[in-house]
Amino acid sequence: MHCVGGVLSPLLANIALGVIDEHFDAKRRSLSKEWHRRRHRREGGATYRLVRYADDLAVMVLGTREHAEALRDEVADVAATIGLRLAEGKTRTVHIDGGFDFLGWHIQRHVQWGSNRRMVYTYPSDKAVKSVRSRVKELTGRQTMNIDPGTVFTLLGQTLRGWTAYFRHGASKITFSELEHHLWHRVWKWLRRRHRRRHWRWITRTYGSPHNRWGFTADGVELFNPAKVPIRRYRYRGNTIPTPWSGRPAHTTA
Repeated sequence: MHCVGGVLSPLLANIALGVIDEHFDAKRRSLSKEWHRRRHRREGGATYRLVRYADDLAVMVLGTREHAEALRDEVADVAATIGLRLAEGKTRTVHIDGGFDFLGWHIQRHVQWGSNRRMVYTYPSDKAVKSVRSRVKELTGRQTMNIDPGTVFTLLGQTLRGWTAYFRHGASKITFSELEHHLWHRVWKWLRRRHRRRHWRWITRTYGSPHNRWGFTADGVELFNPAKVPIRRYRYRGNTIPTPWSGRPAHTTA
């Protein structure tokens, strides 16, 4: 895990922004029963759910846009009590059907393929995809031309294994396949440039993978294939994750 600004950044954010958690928990306790929440909505109120990781937070509102705007101002007022303010350029009020980006994911509701059901999907965000594609391009550029292919394949594998491990729990199959297509063409172009005087058949015989017709291998290192990463969607459920106030033990699996 890479923490921008050092490992203390998430810790300090959690300490400071705990006031927002406490504020929302107090409001949650006032509507702790389901019939309380139903009556509150019938009377024109809104219910919501707060999700926060360090200094990134999303508030999901069951209500109108006016409710969401008012809640945004409320969060800003609470943050102001500890000398913080919302980043105006990054804070948006959107409908779930329009989608939004959060922690590298693009979260959006739309009709499920092959049915009329409306489902909420999580995809790797465009920014996250551009970032990893840029890293692949960097590792297969002219600046790595003098590095051994095995070393380049190792660096690519380290980058892609971490990236796909994070995004494997969403609707990422198409993204992984497109990333594999991009990776293959970048590596092939890099090998052709590295061996300008060799025929493409020689490159295929020298770097072809014995296990994968479309793969590459060098110095015993096989190029990582992101399309082969299995997808395990929605493995972790929010209602099984204890809060600081629930008192329930965390559920663990071996």
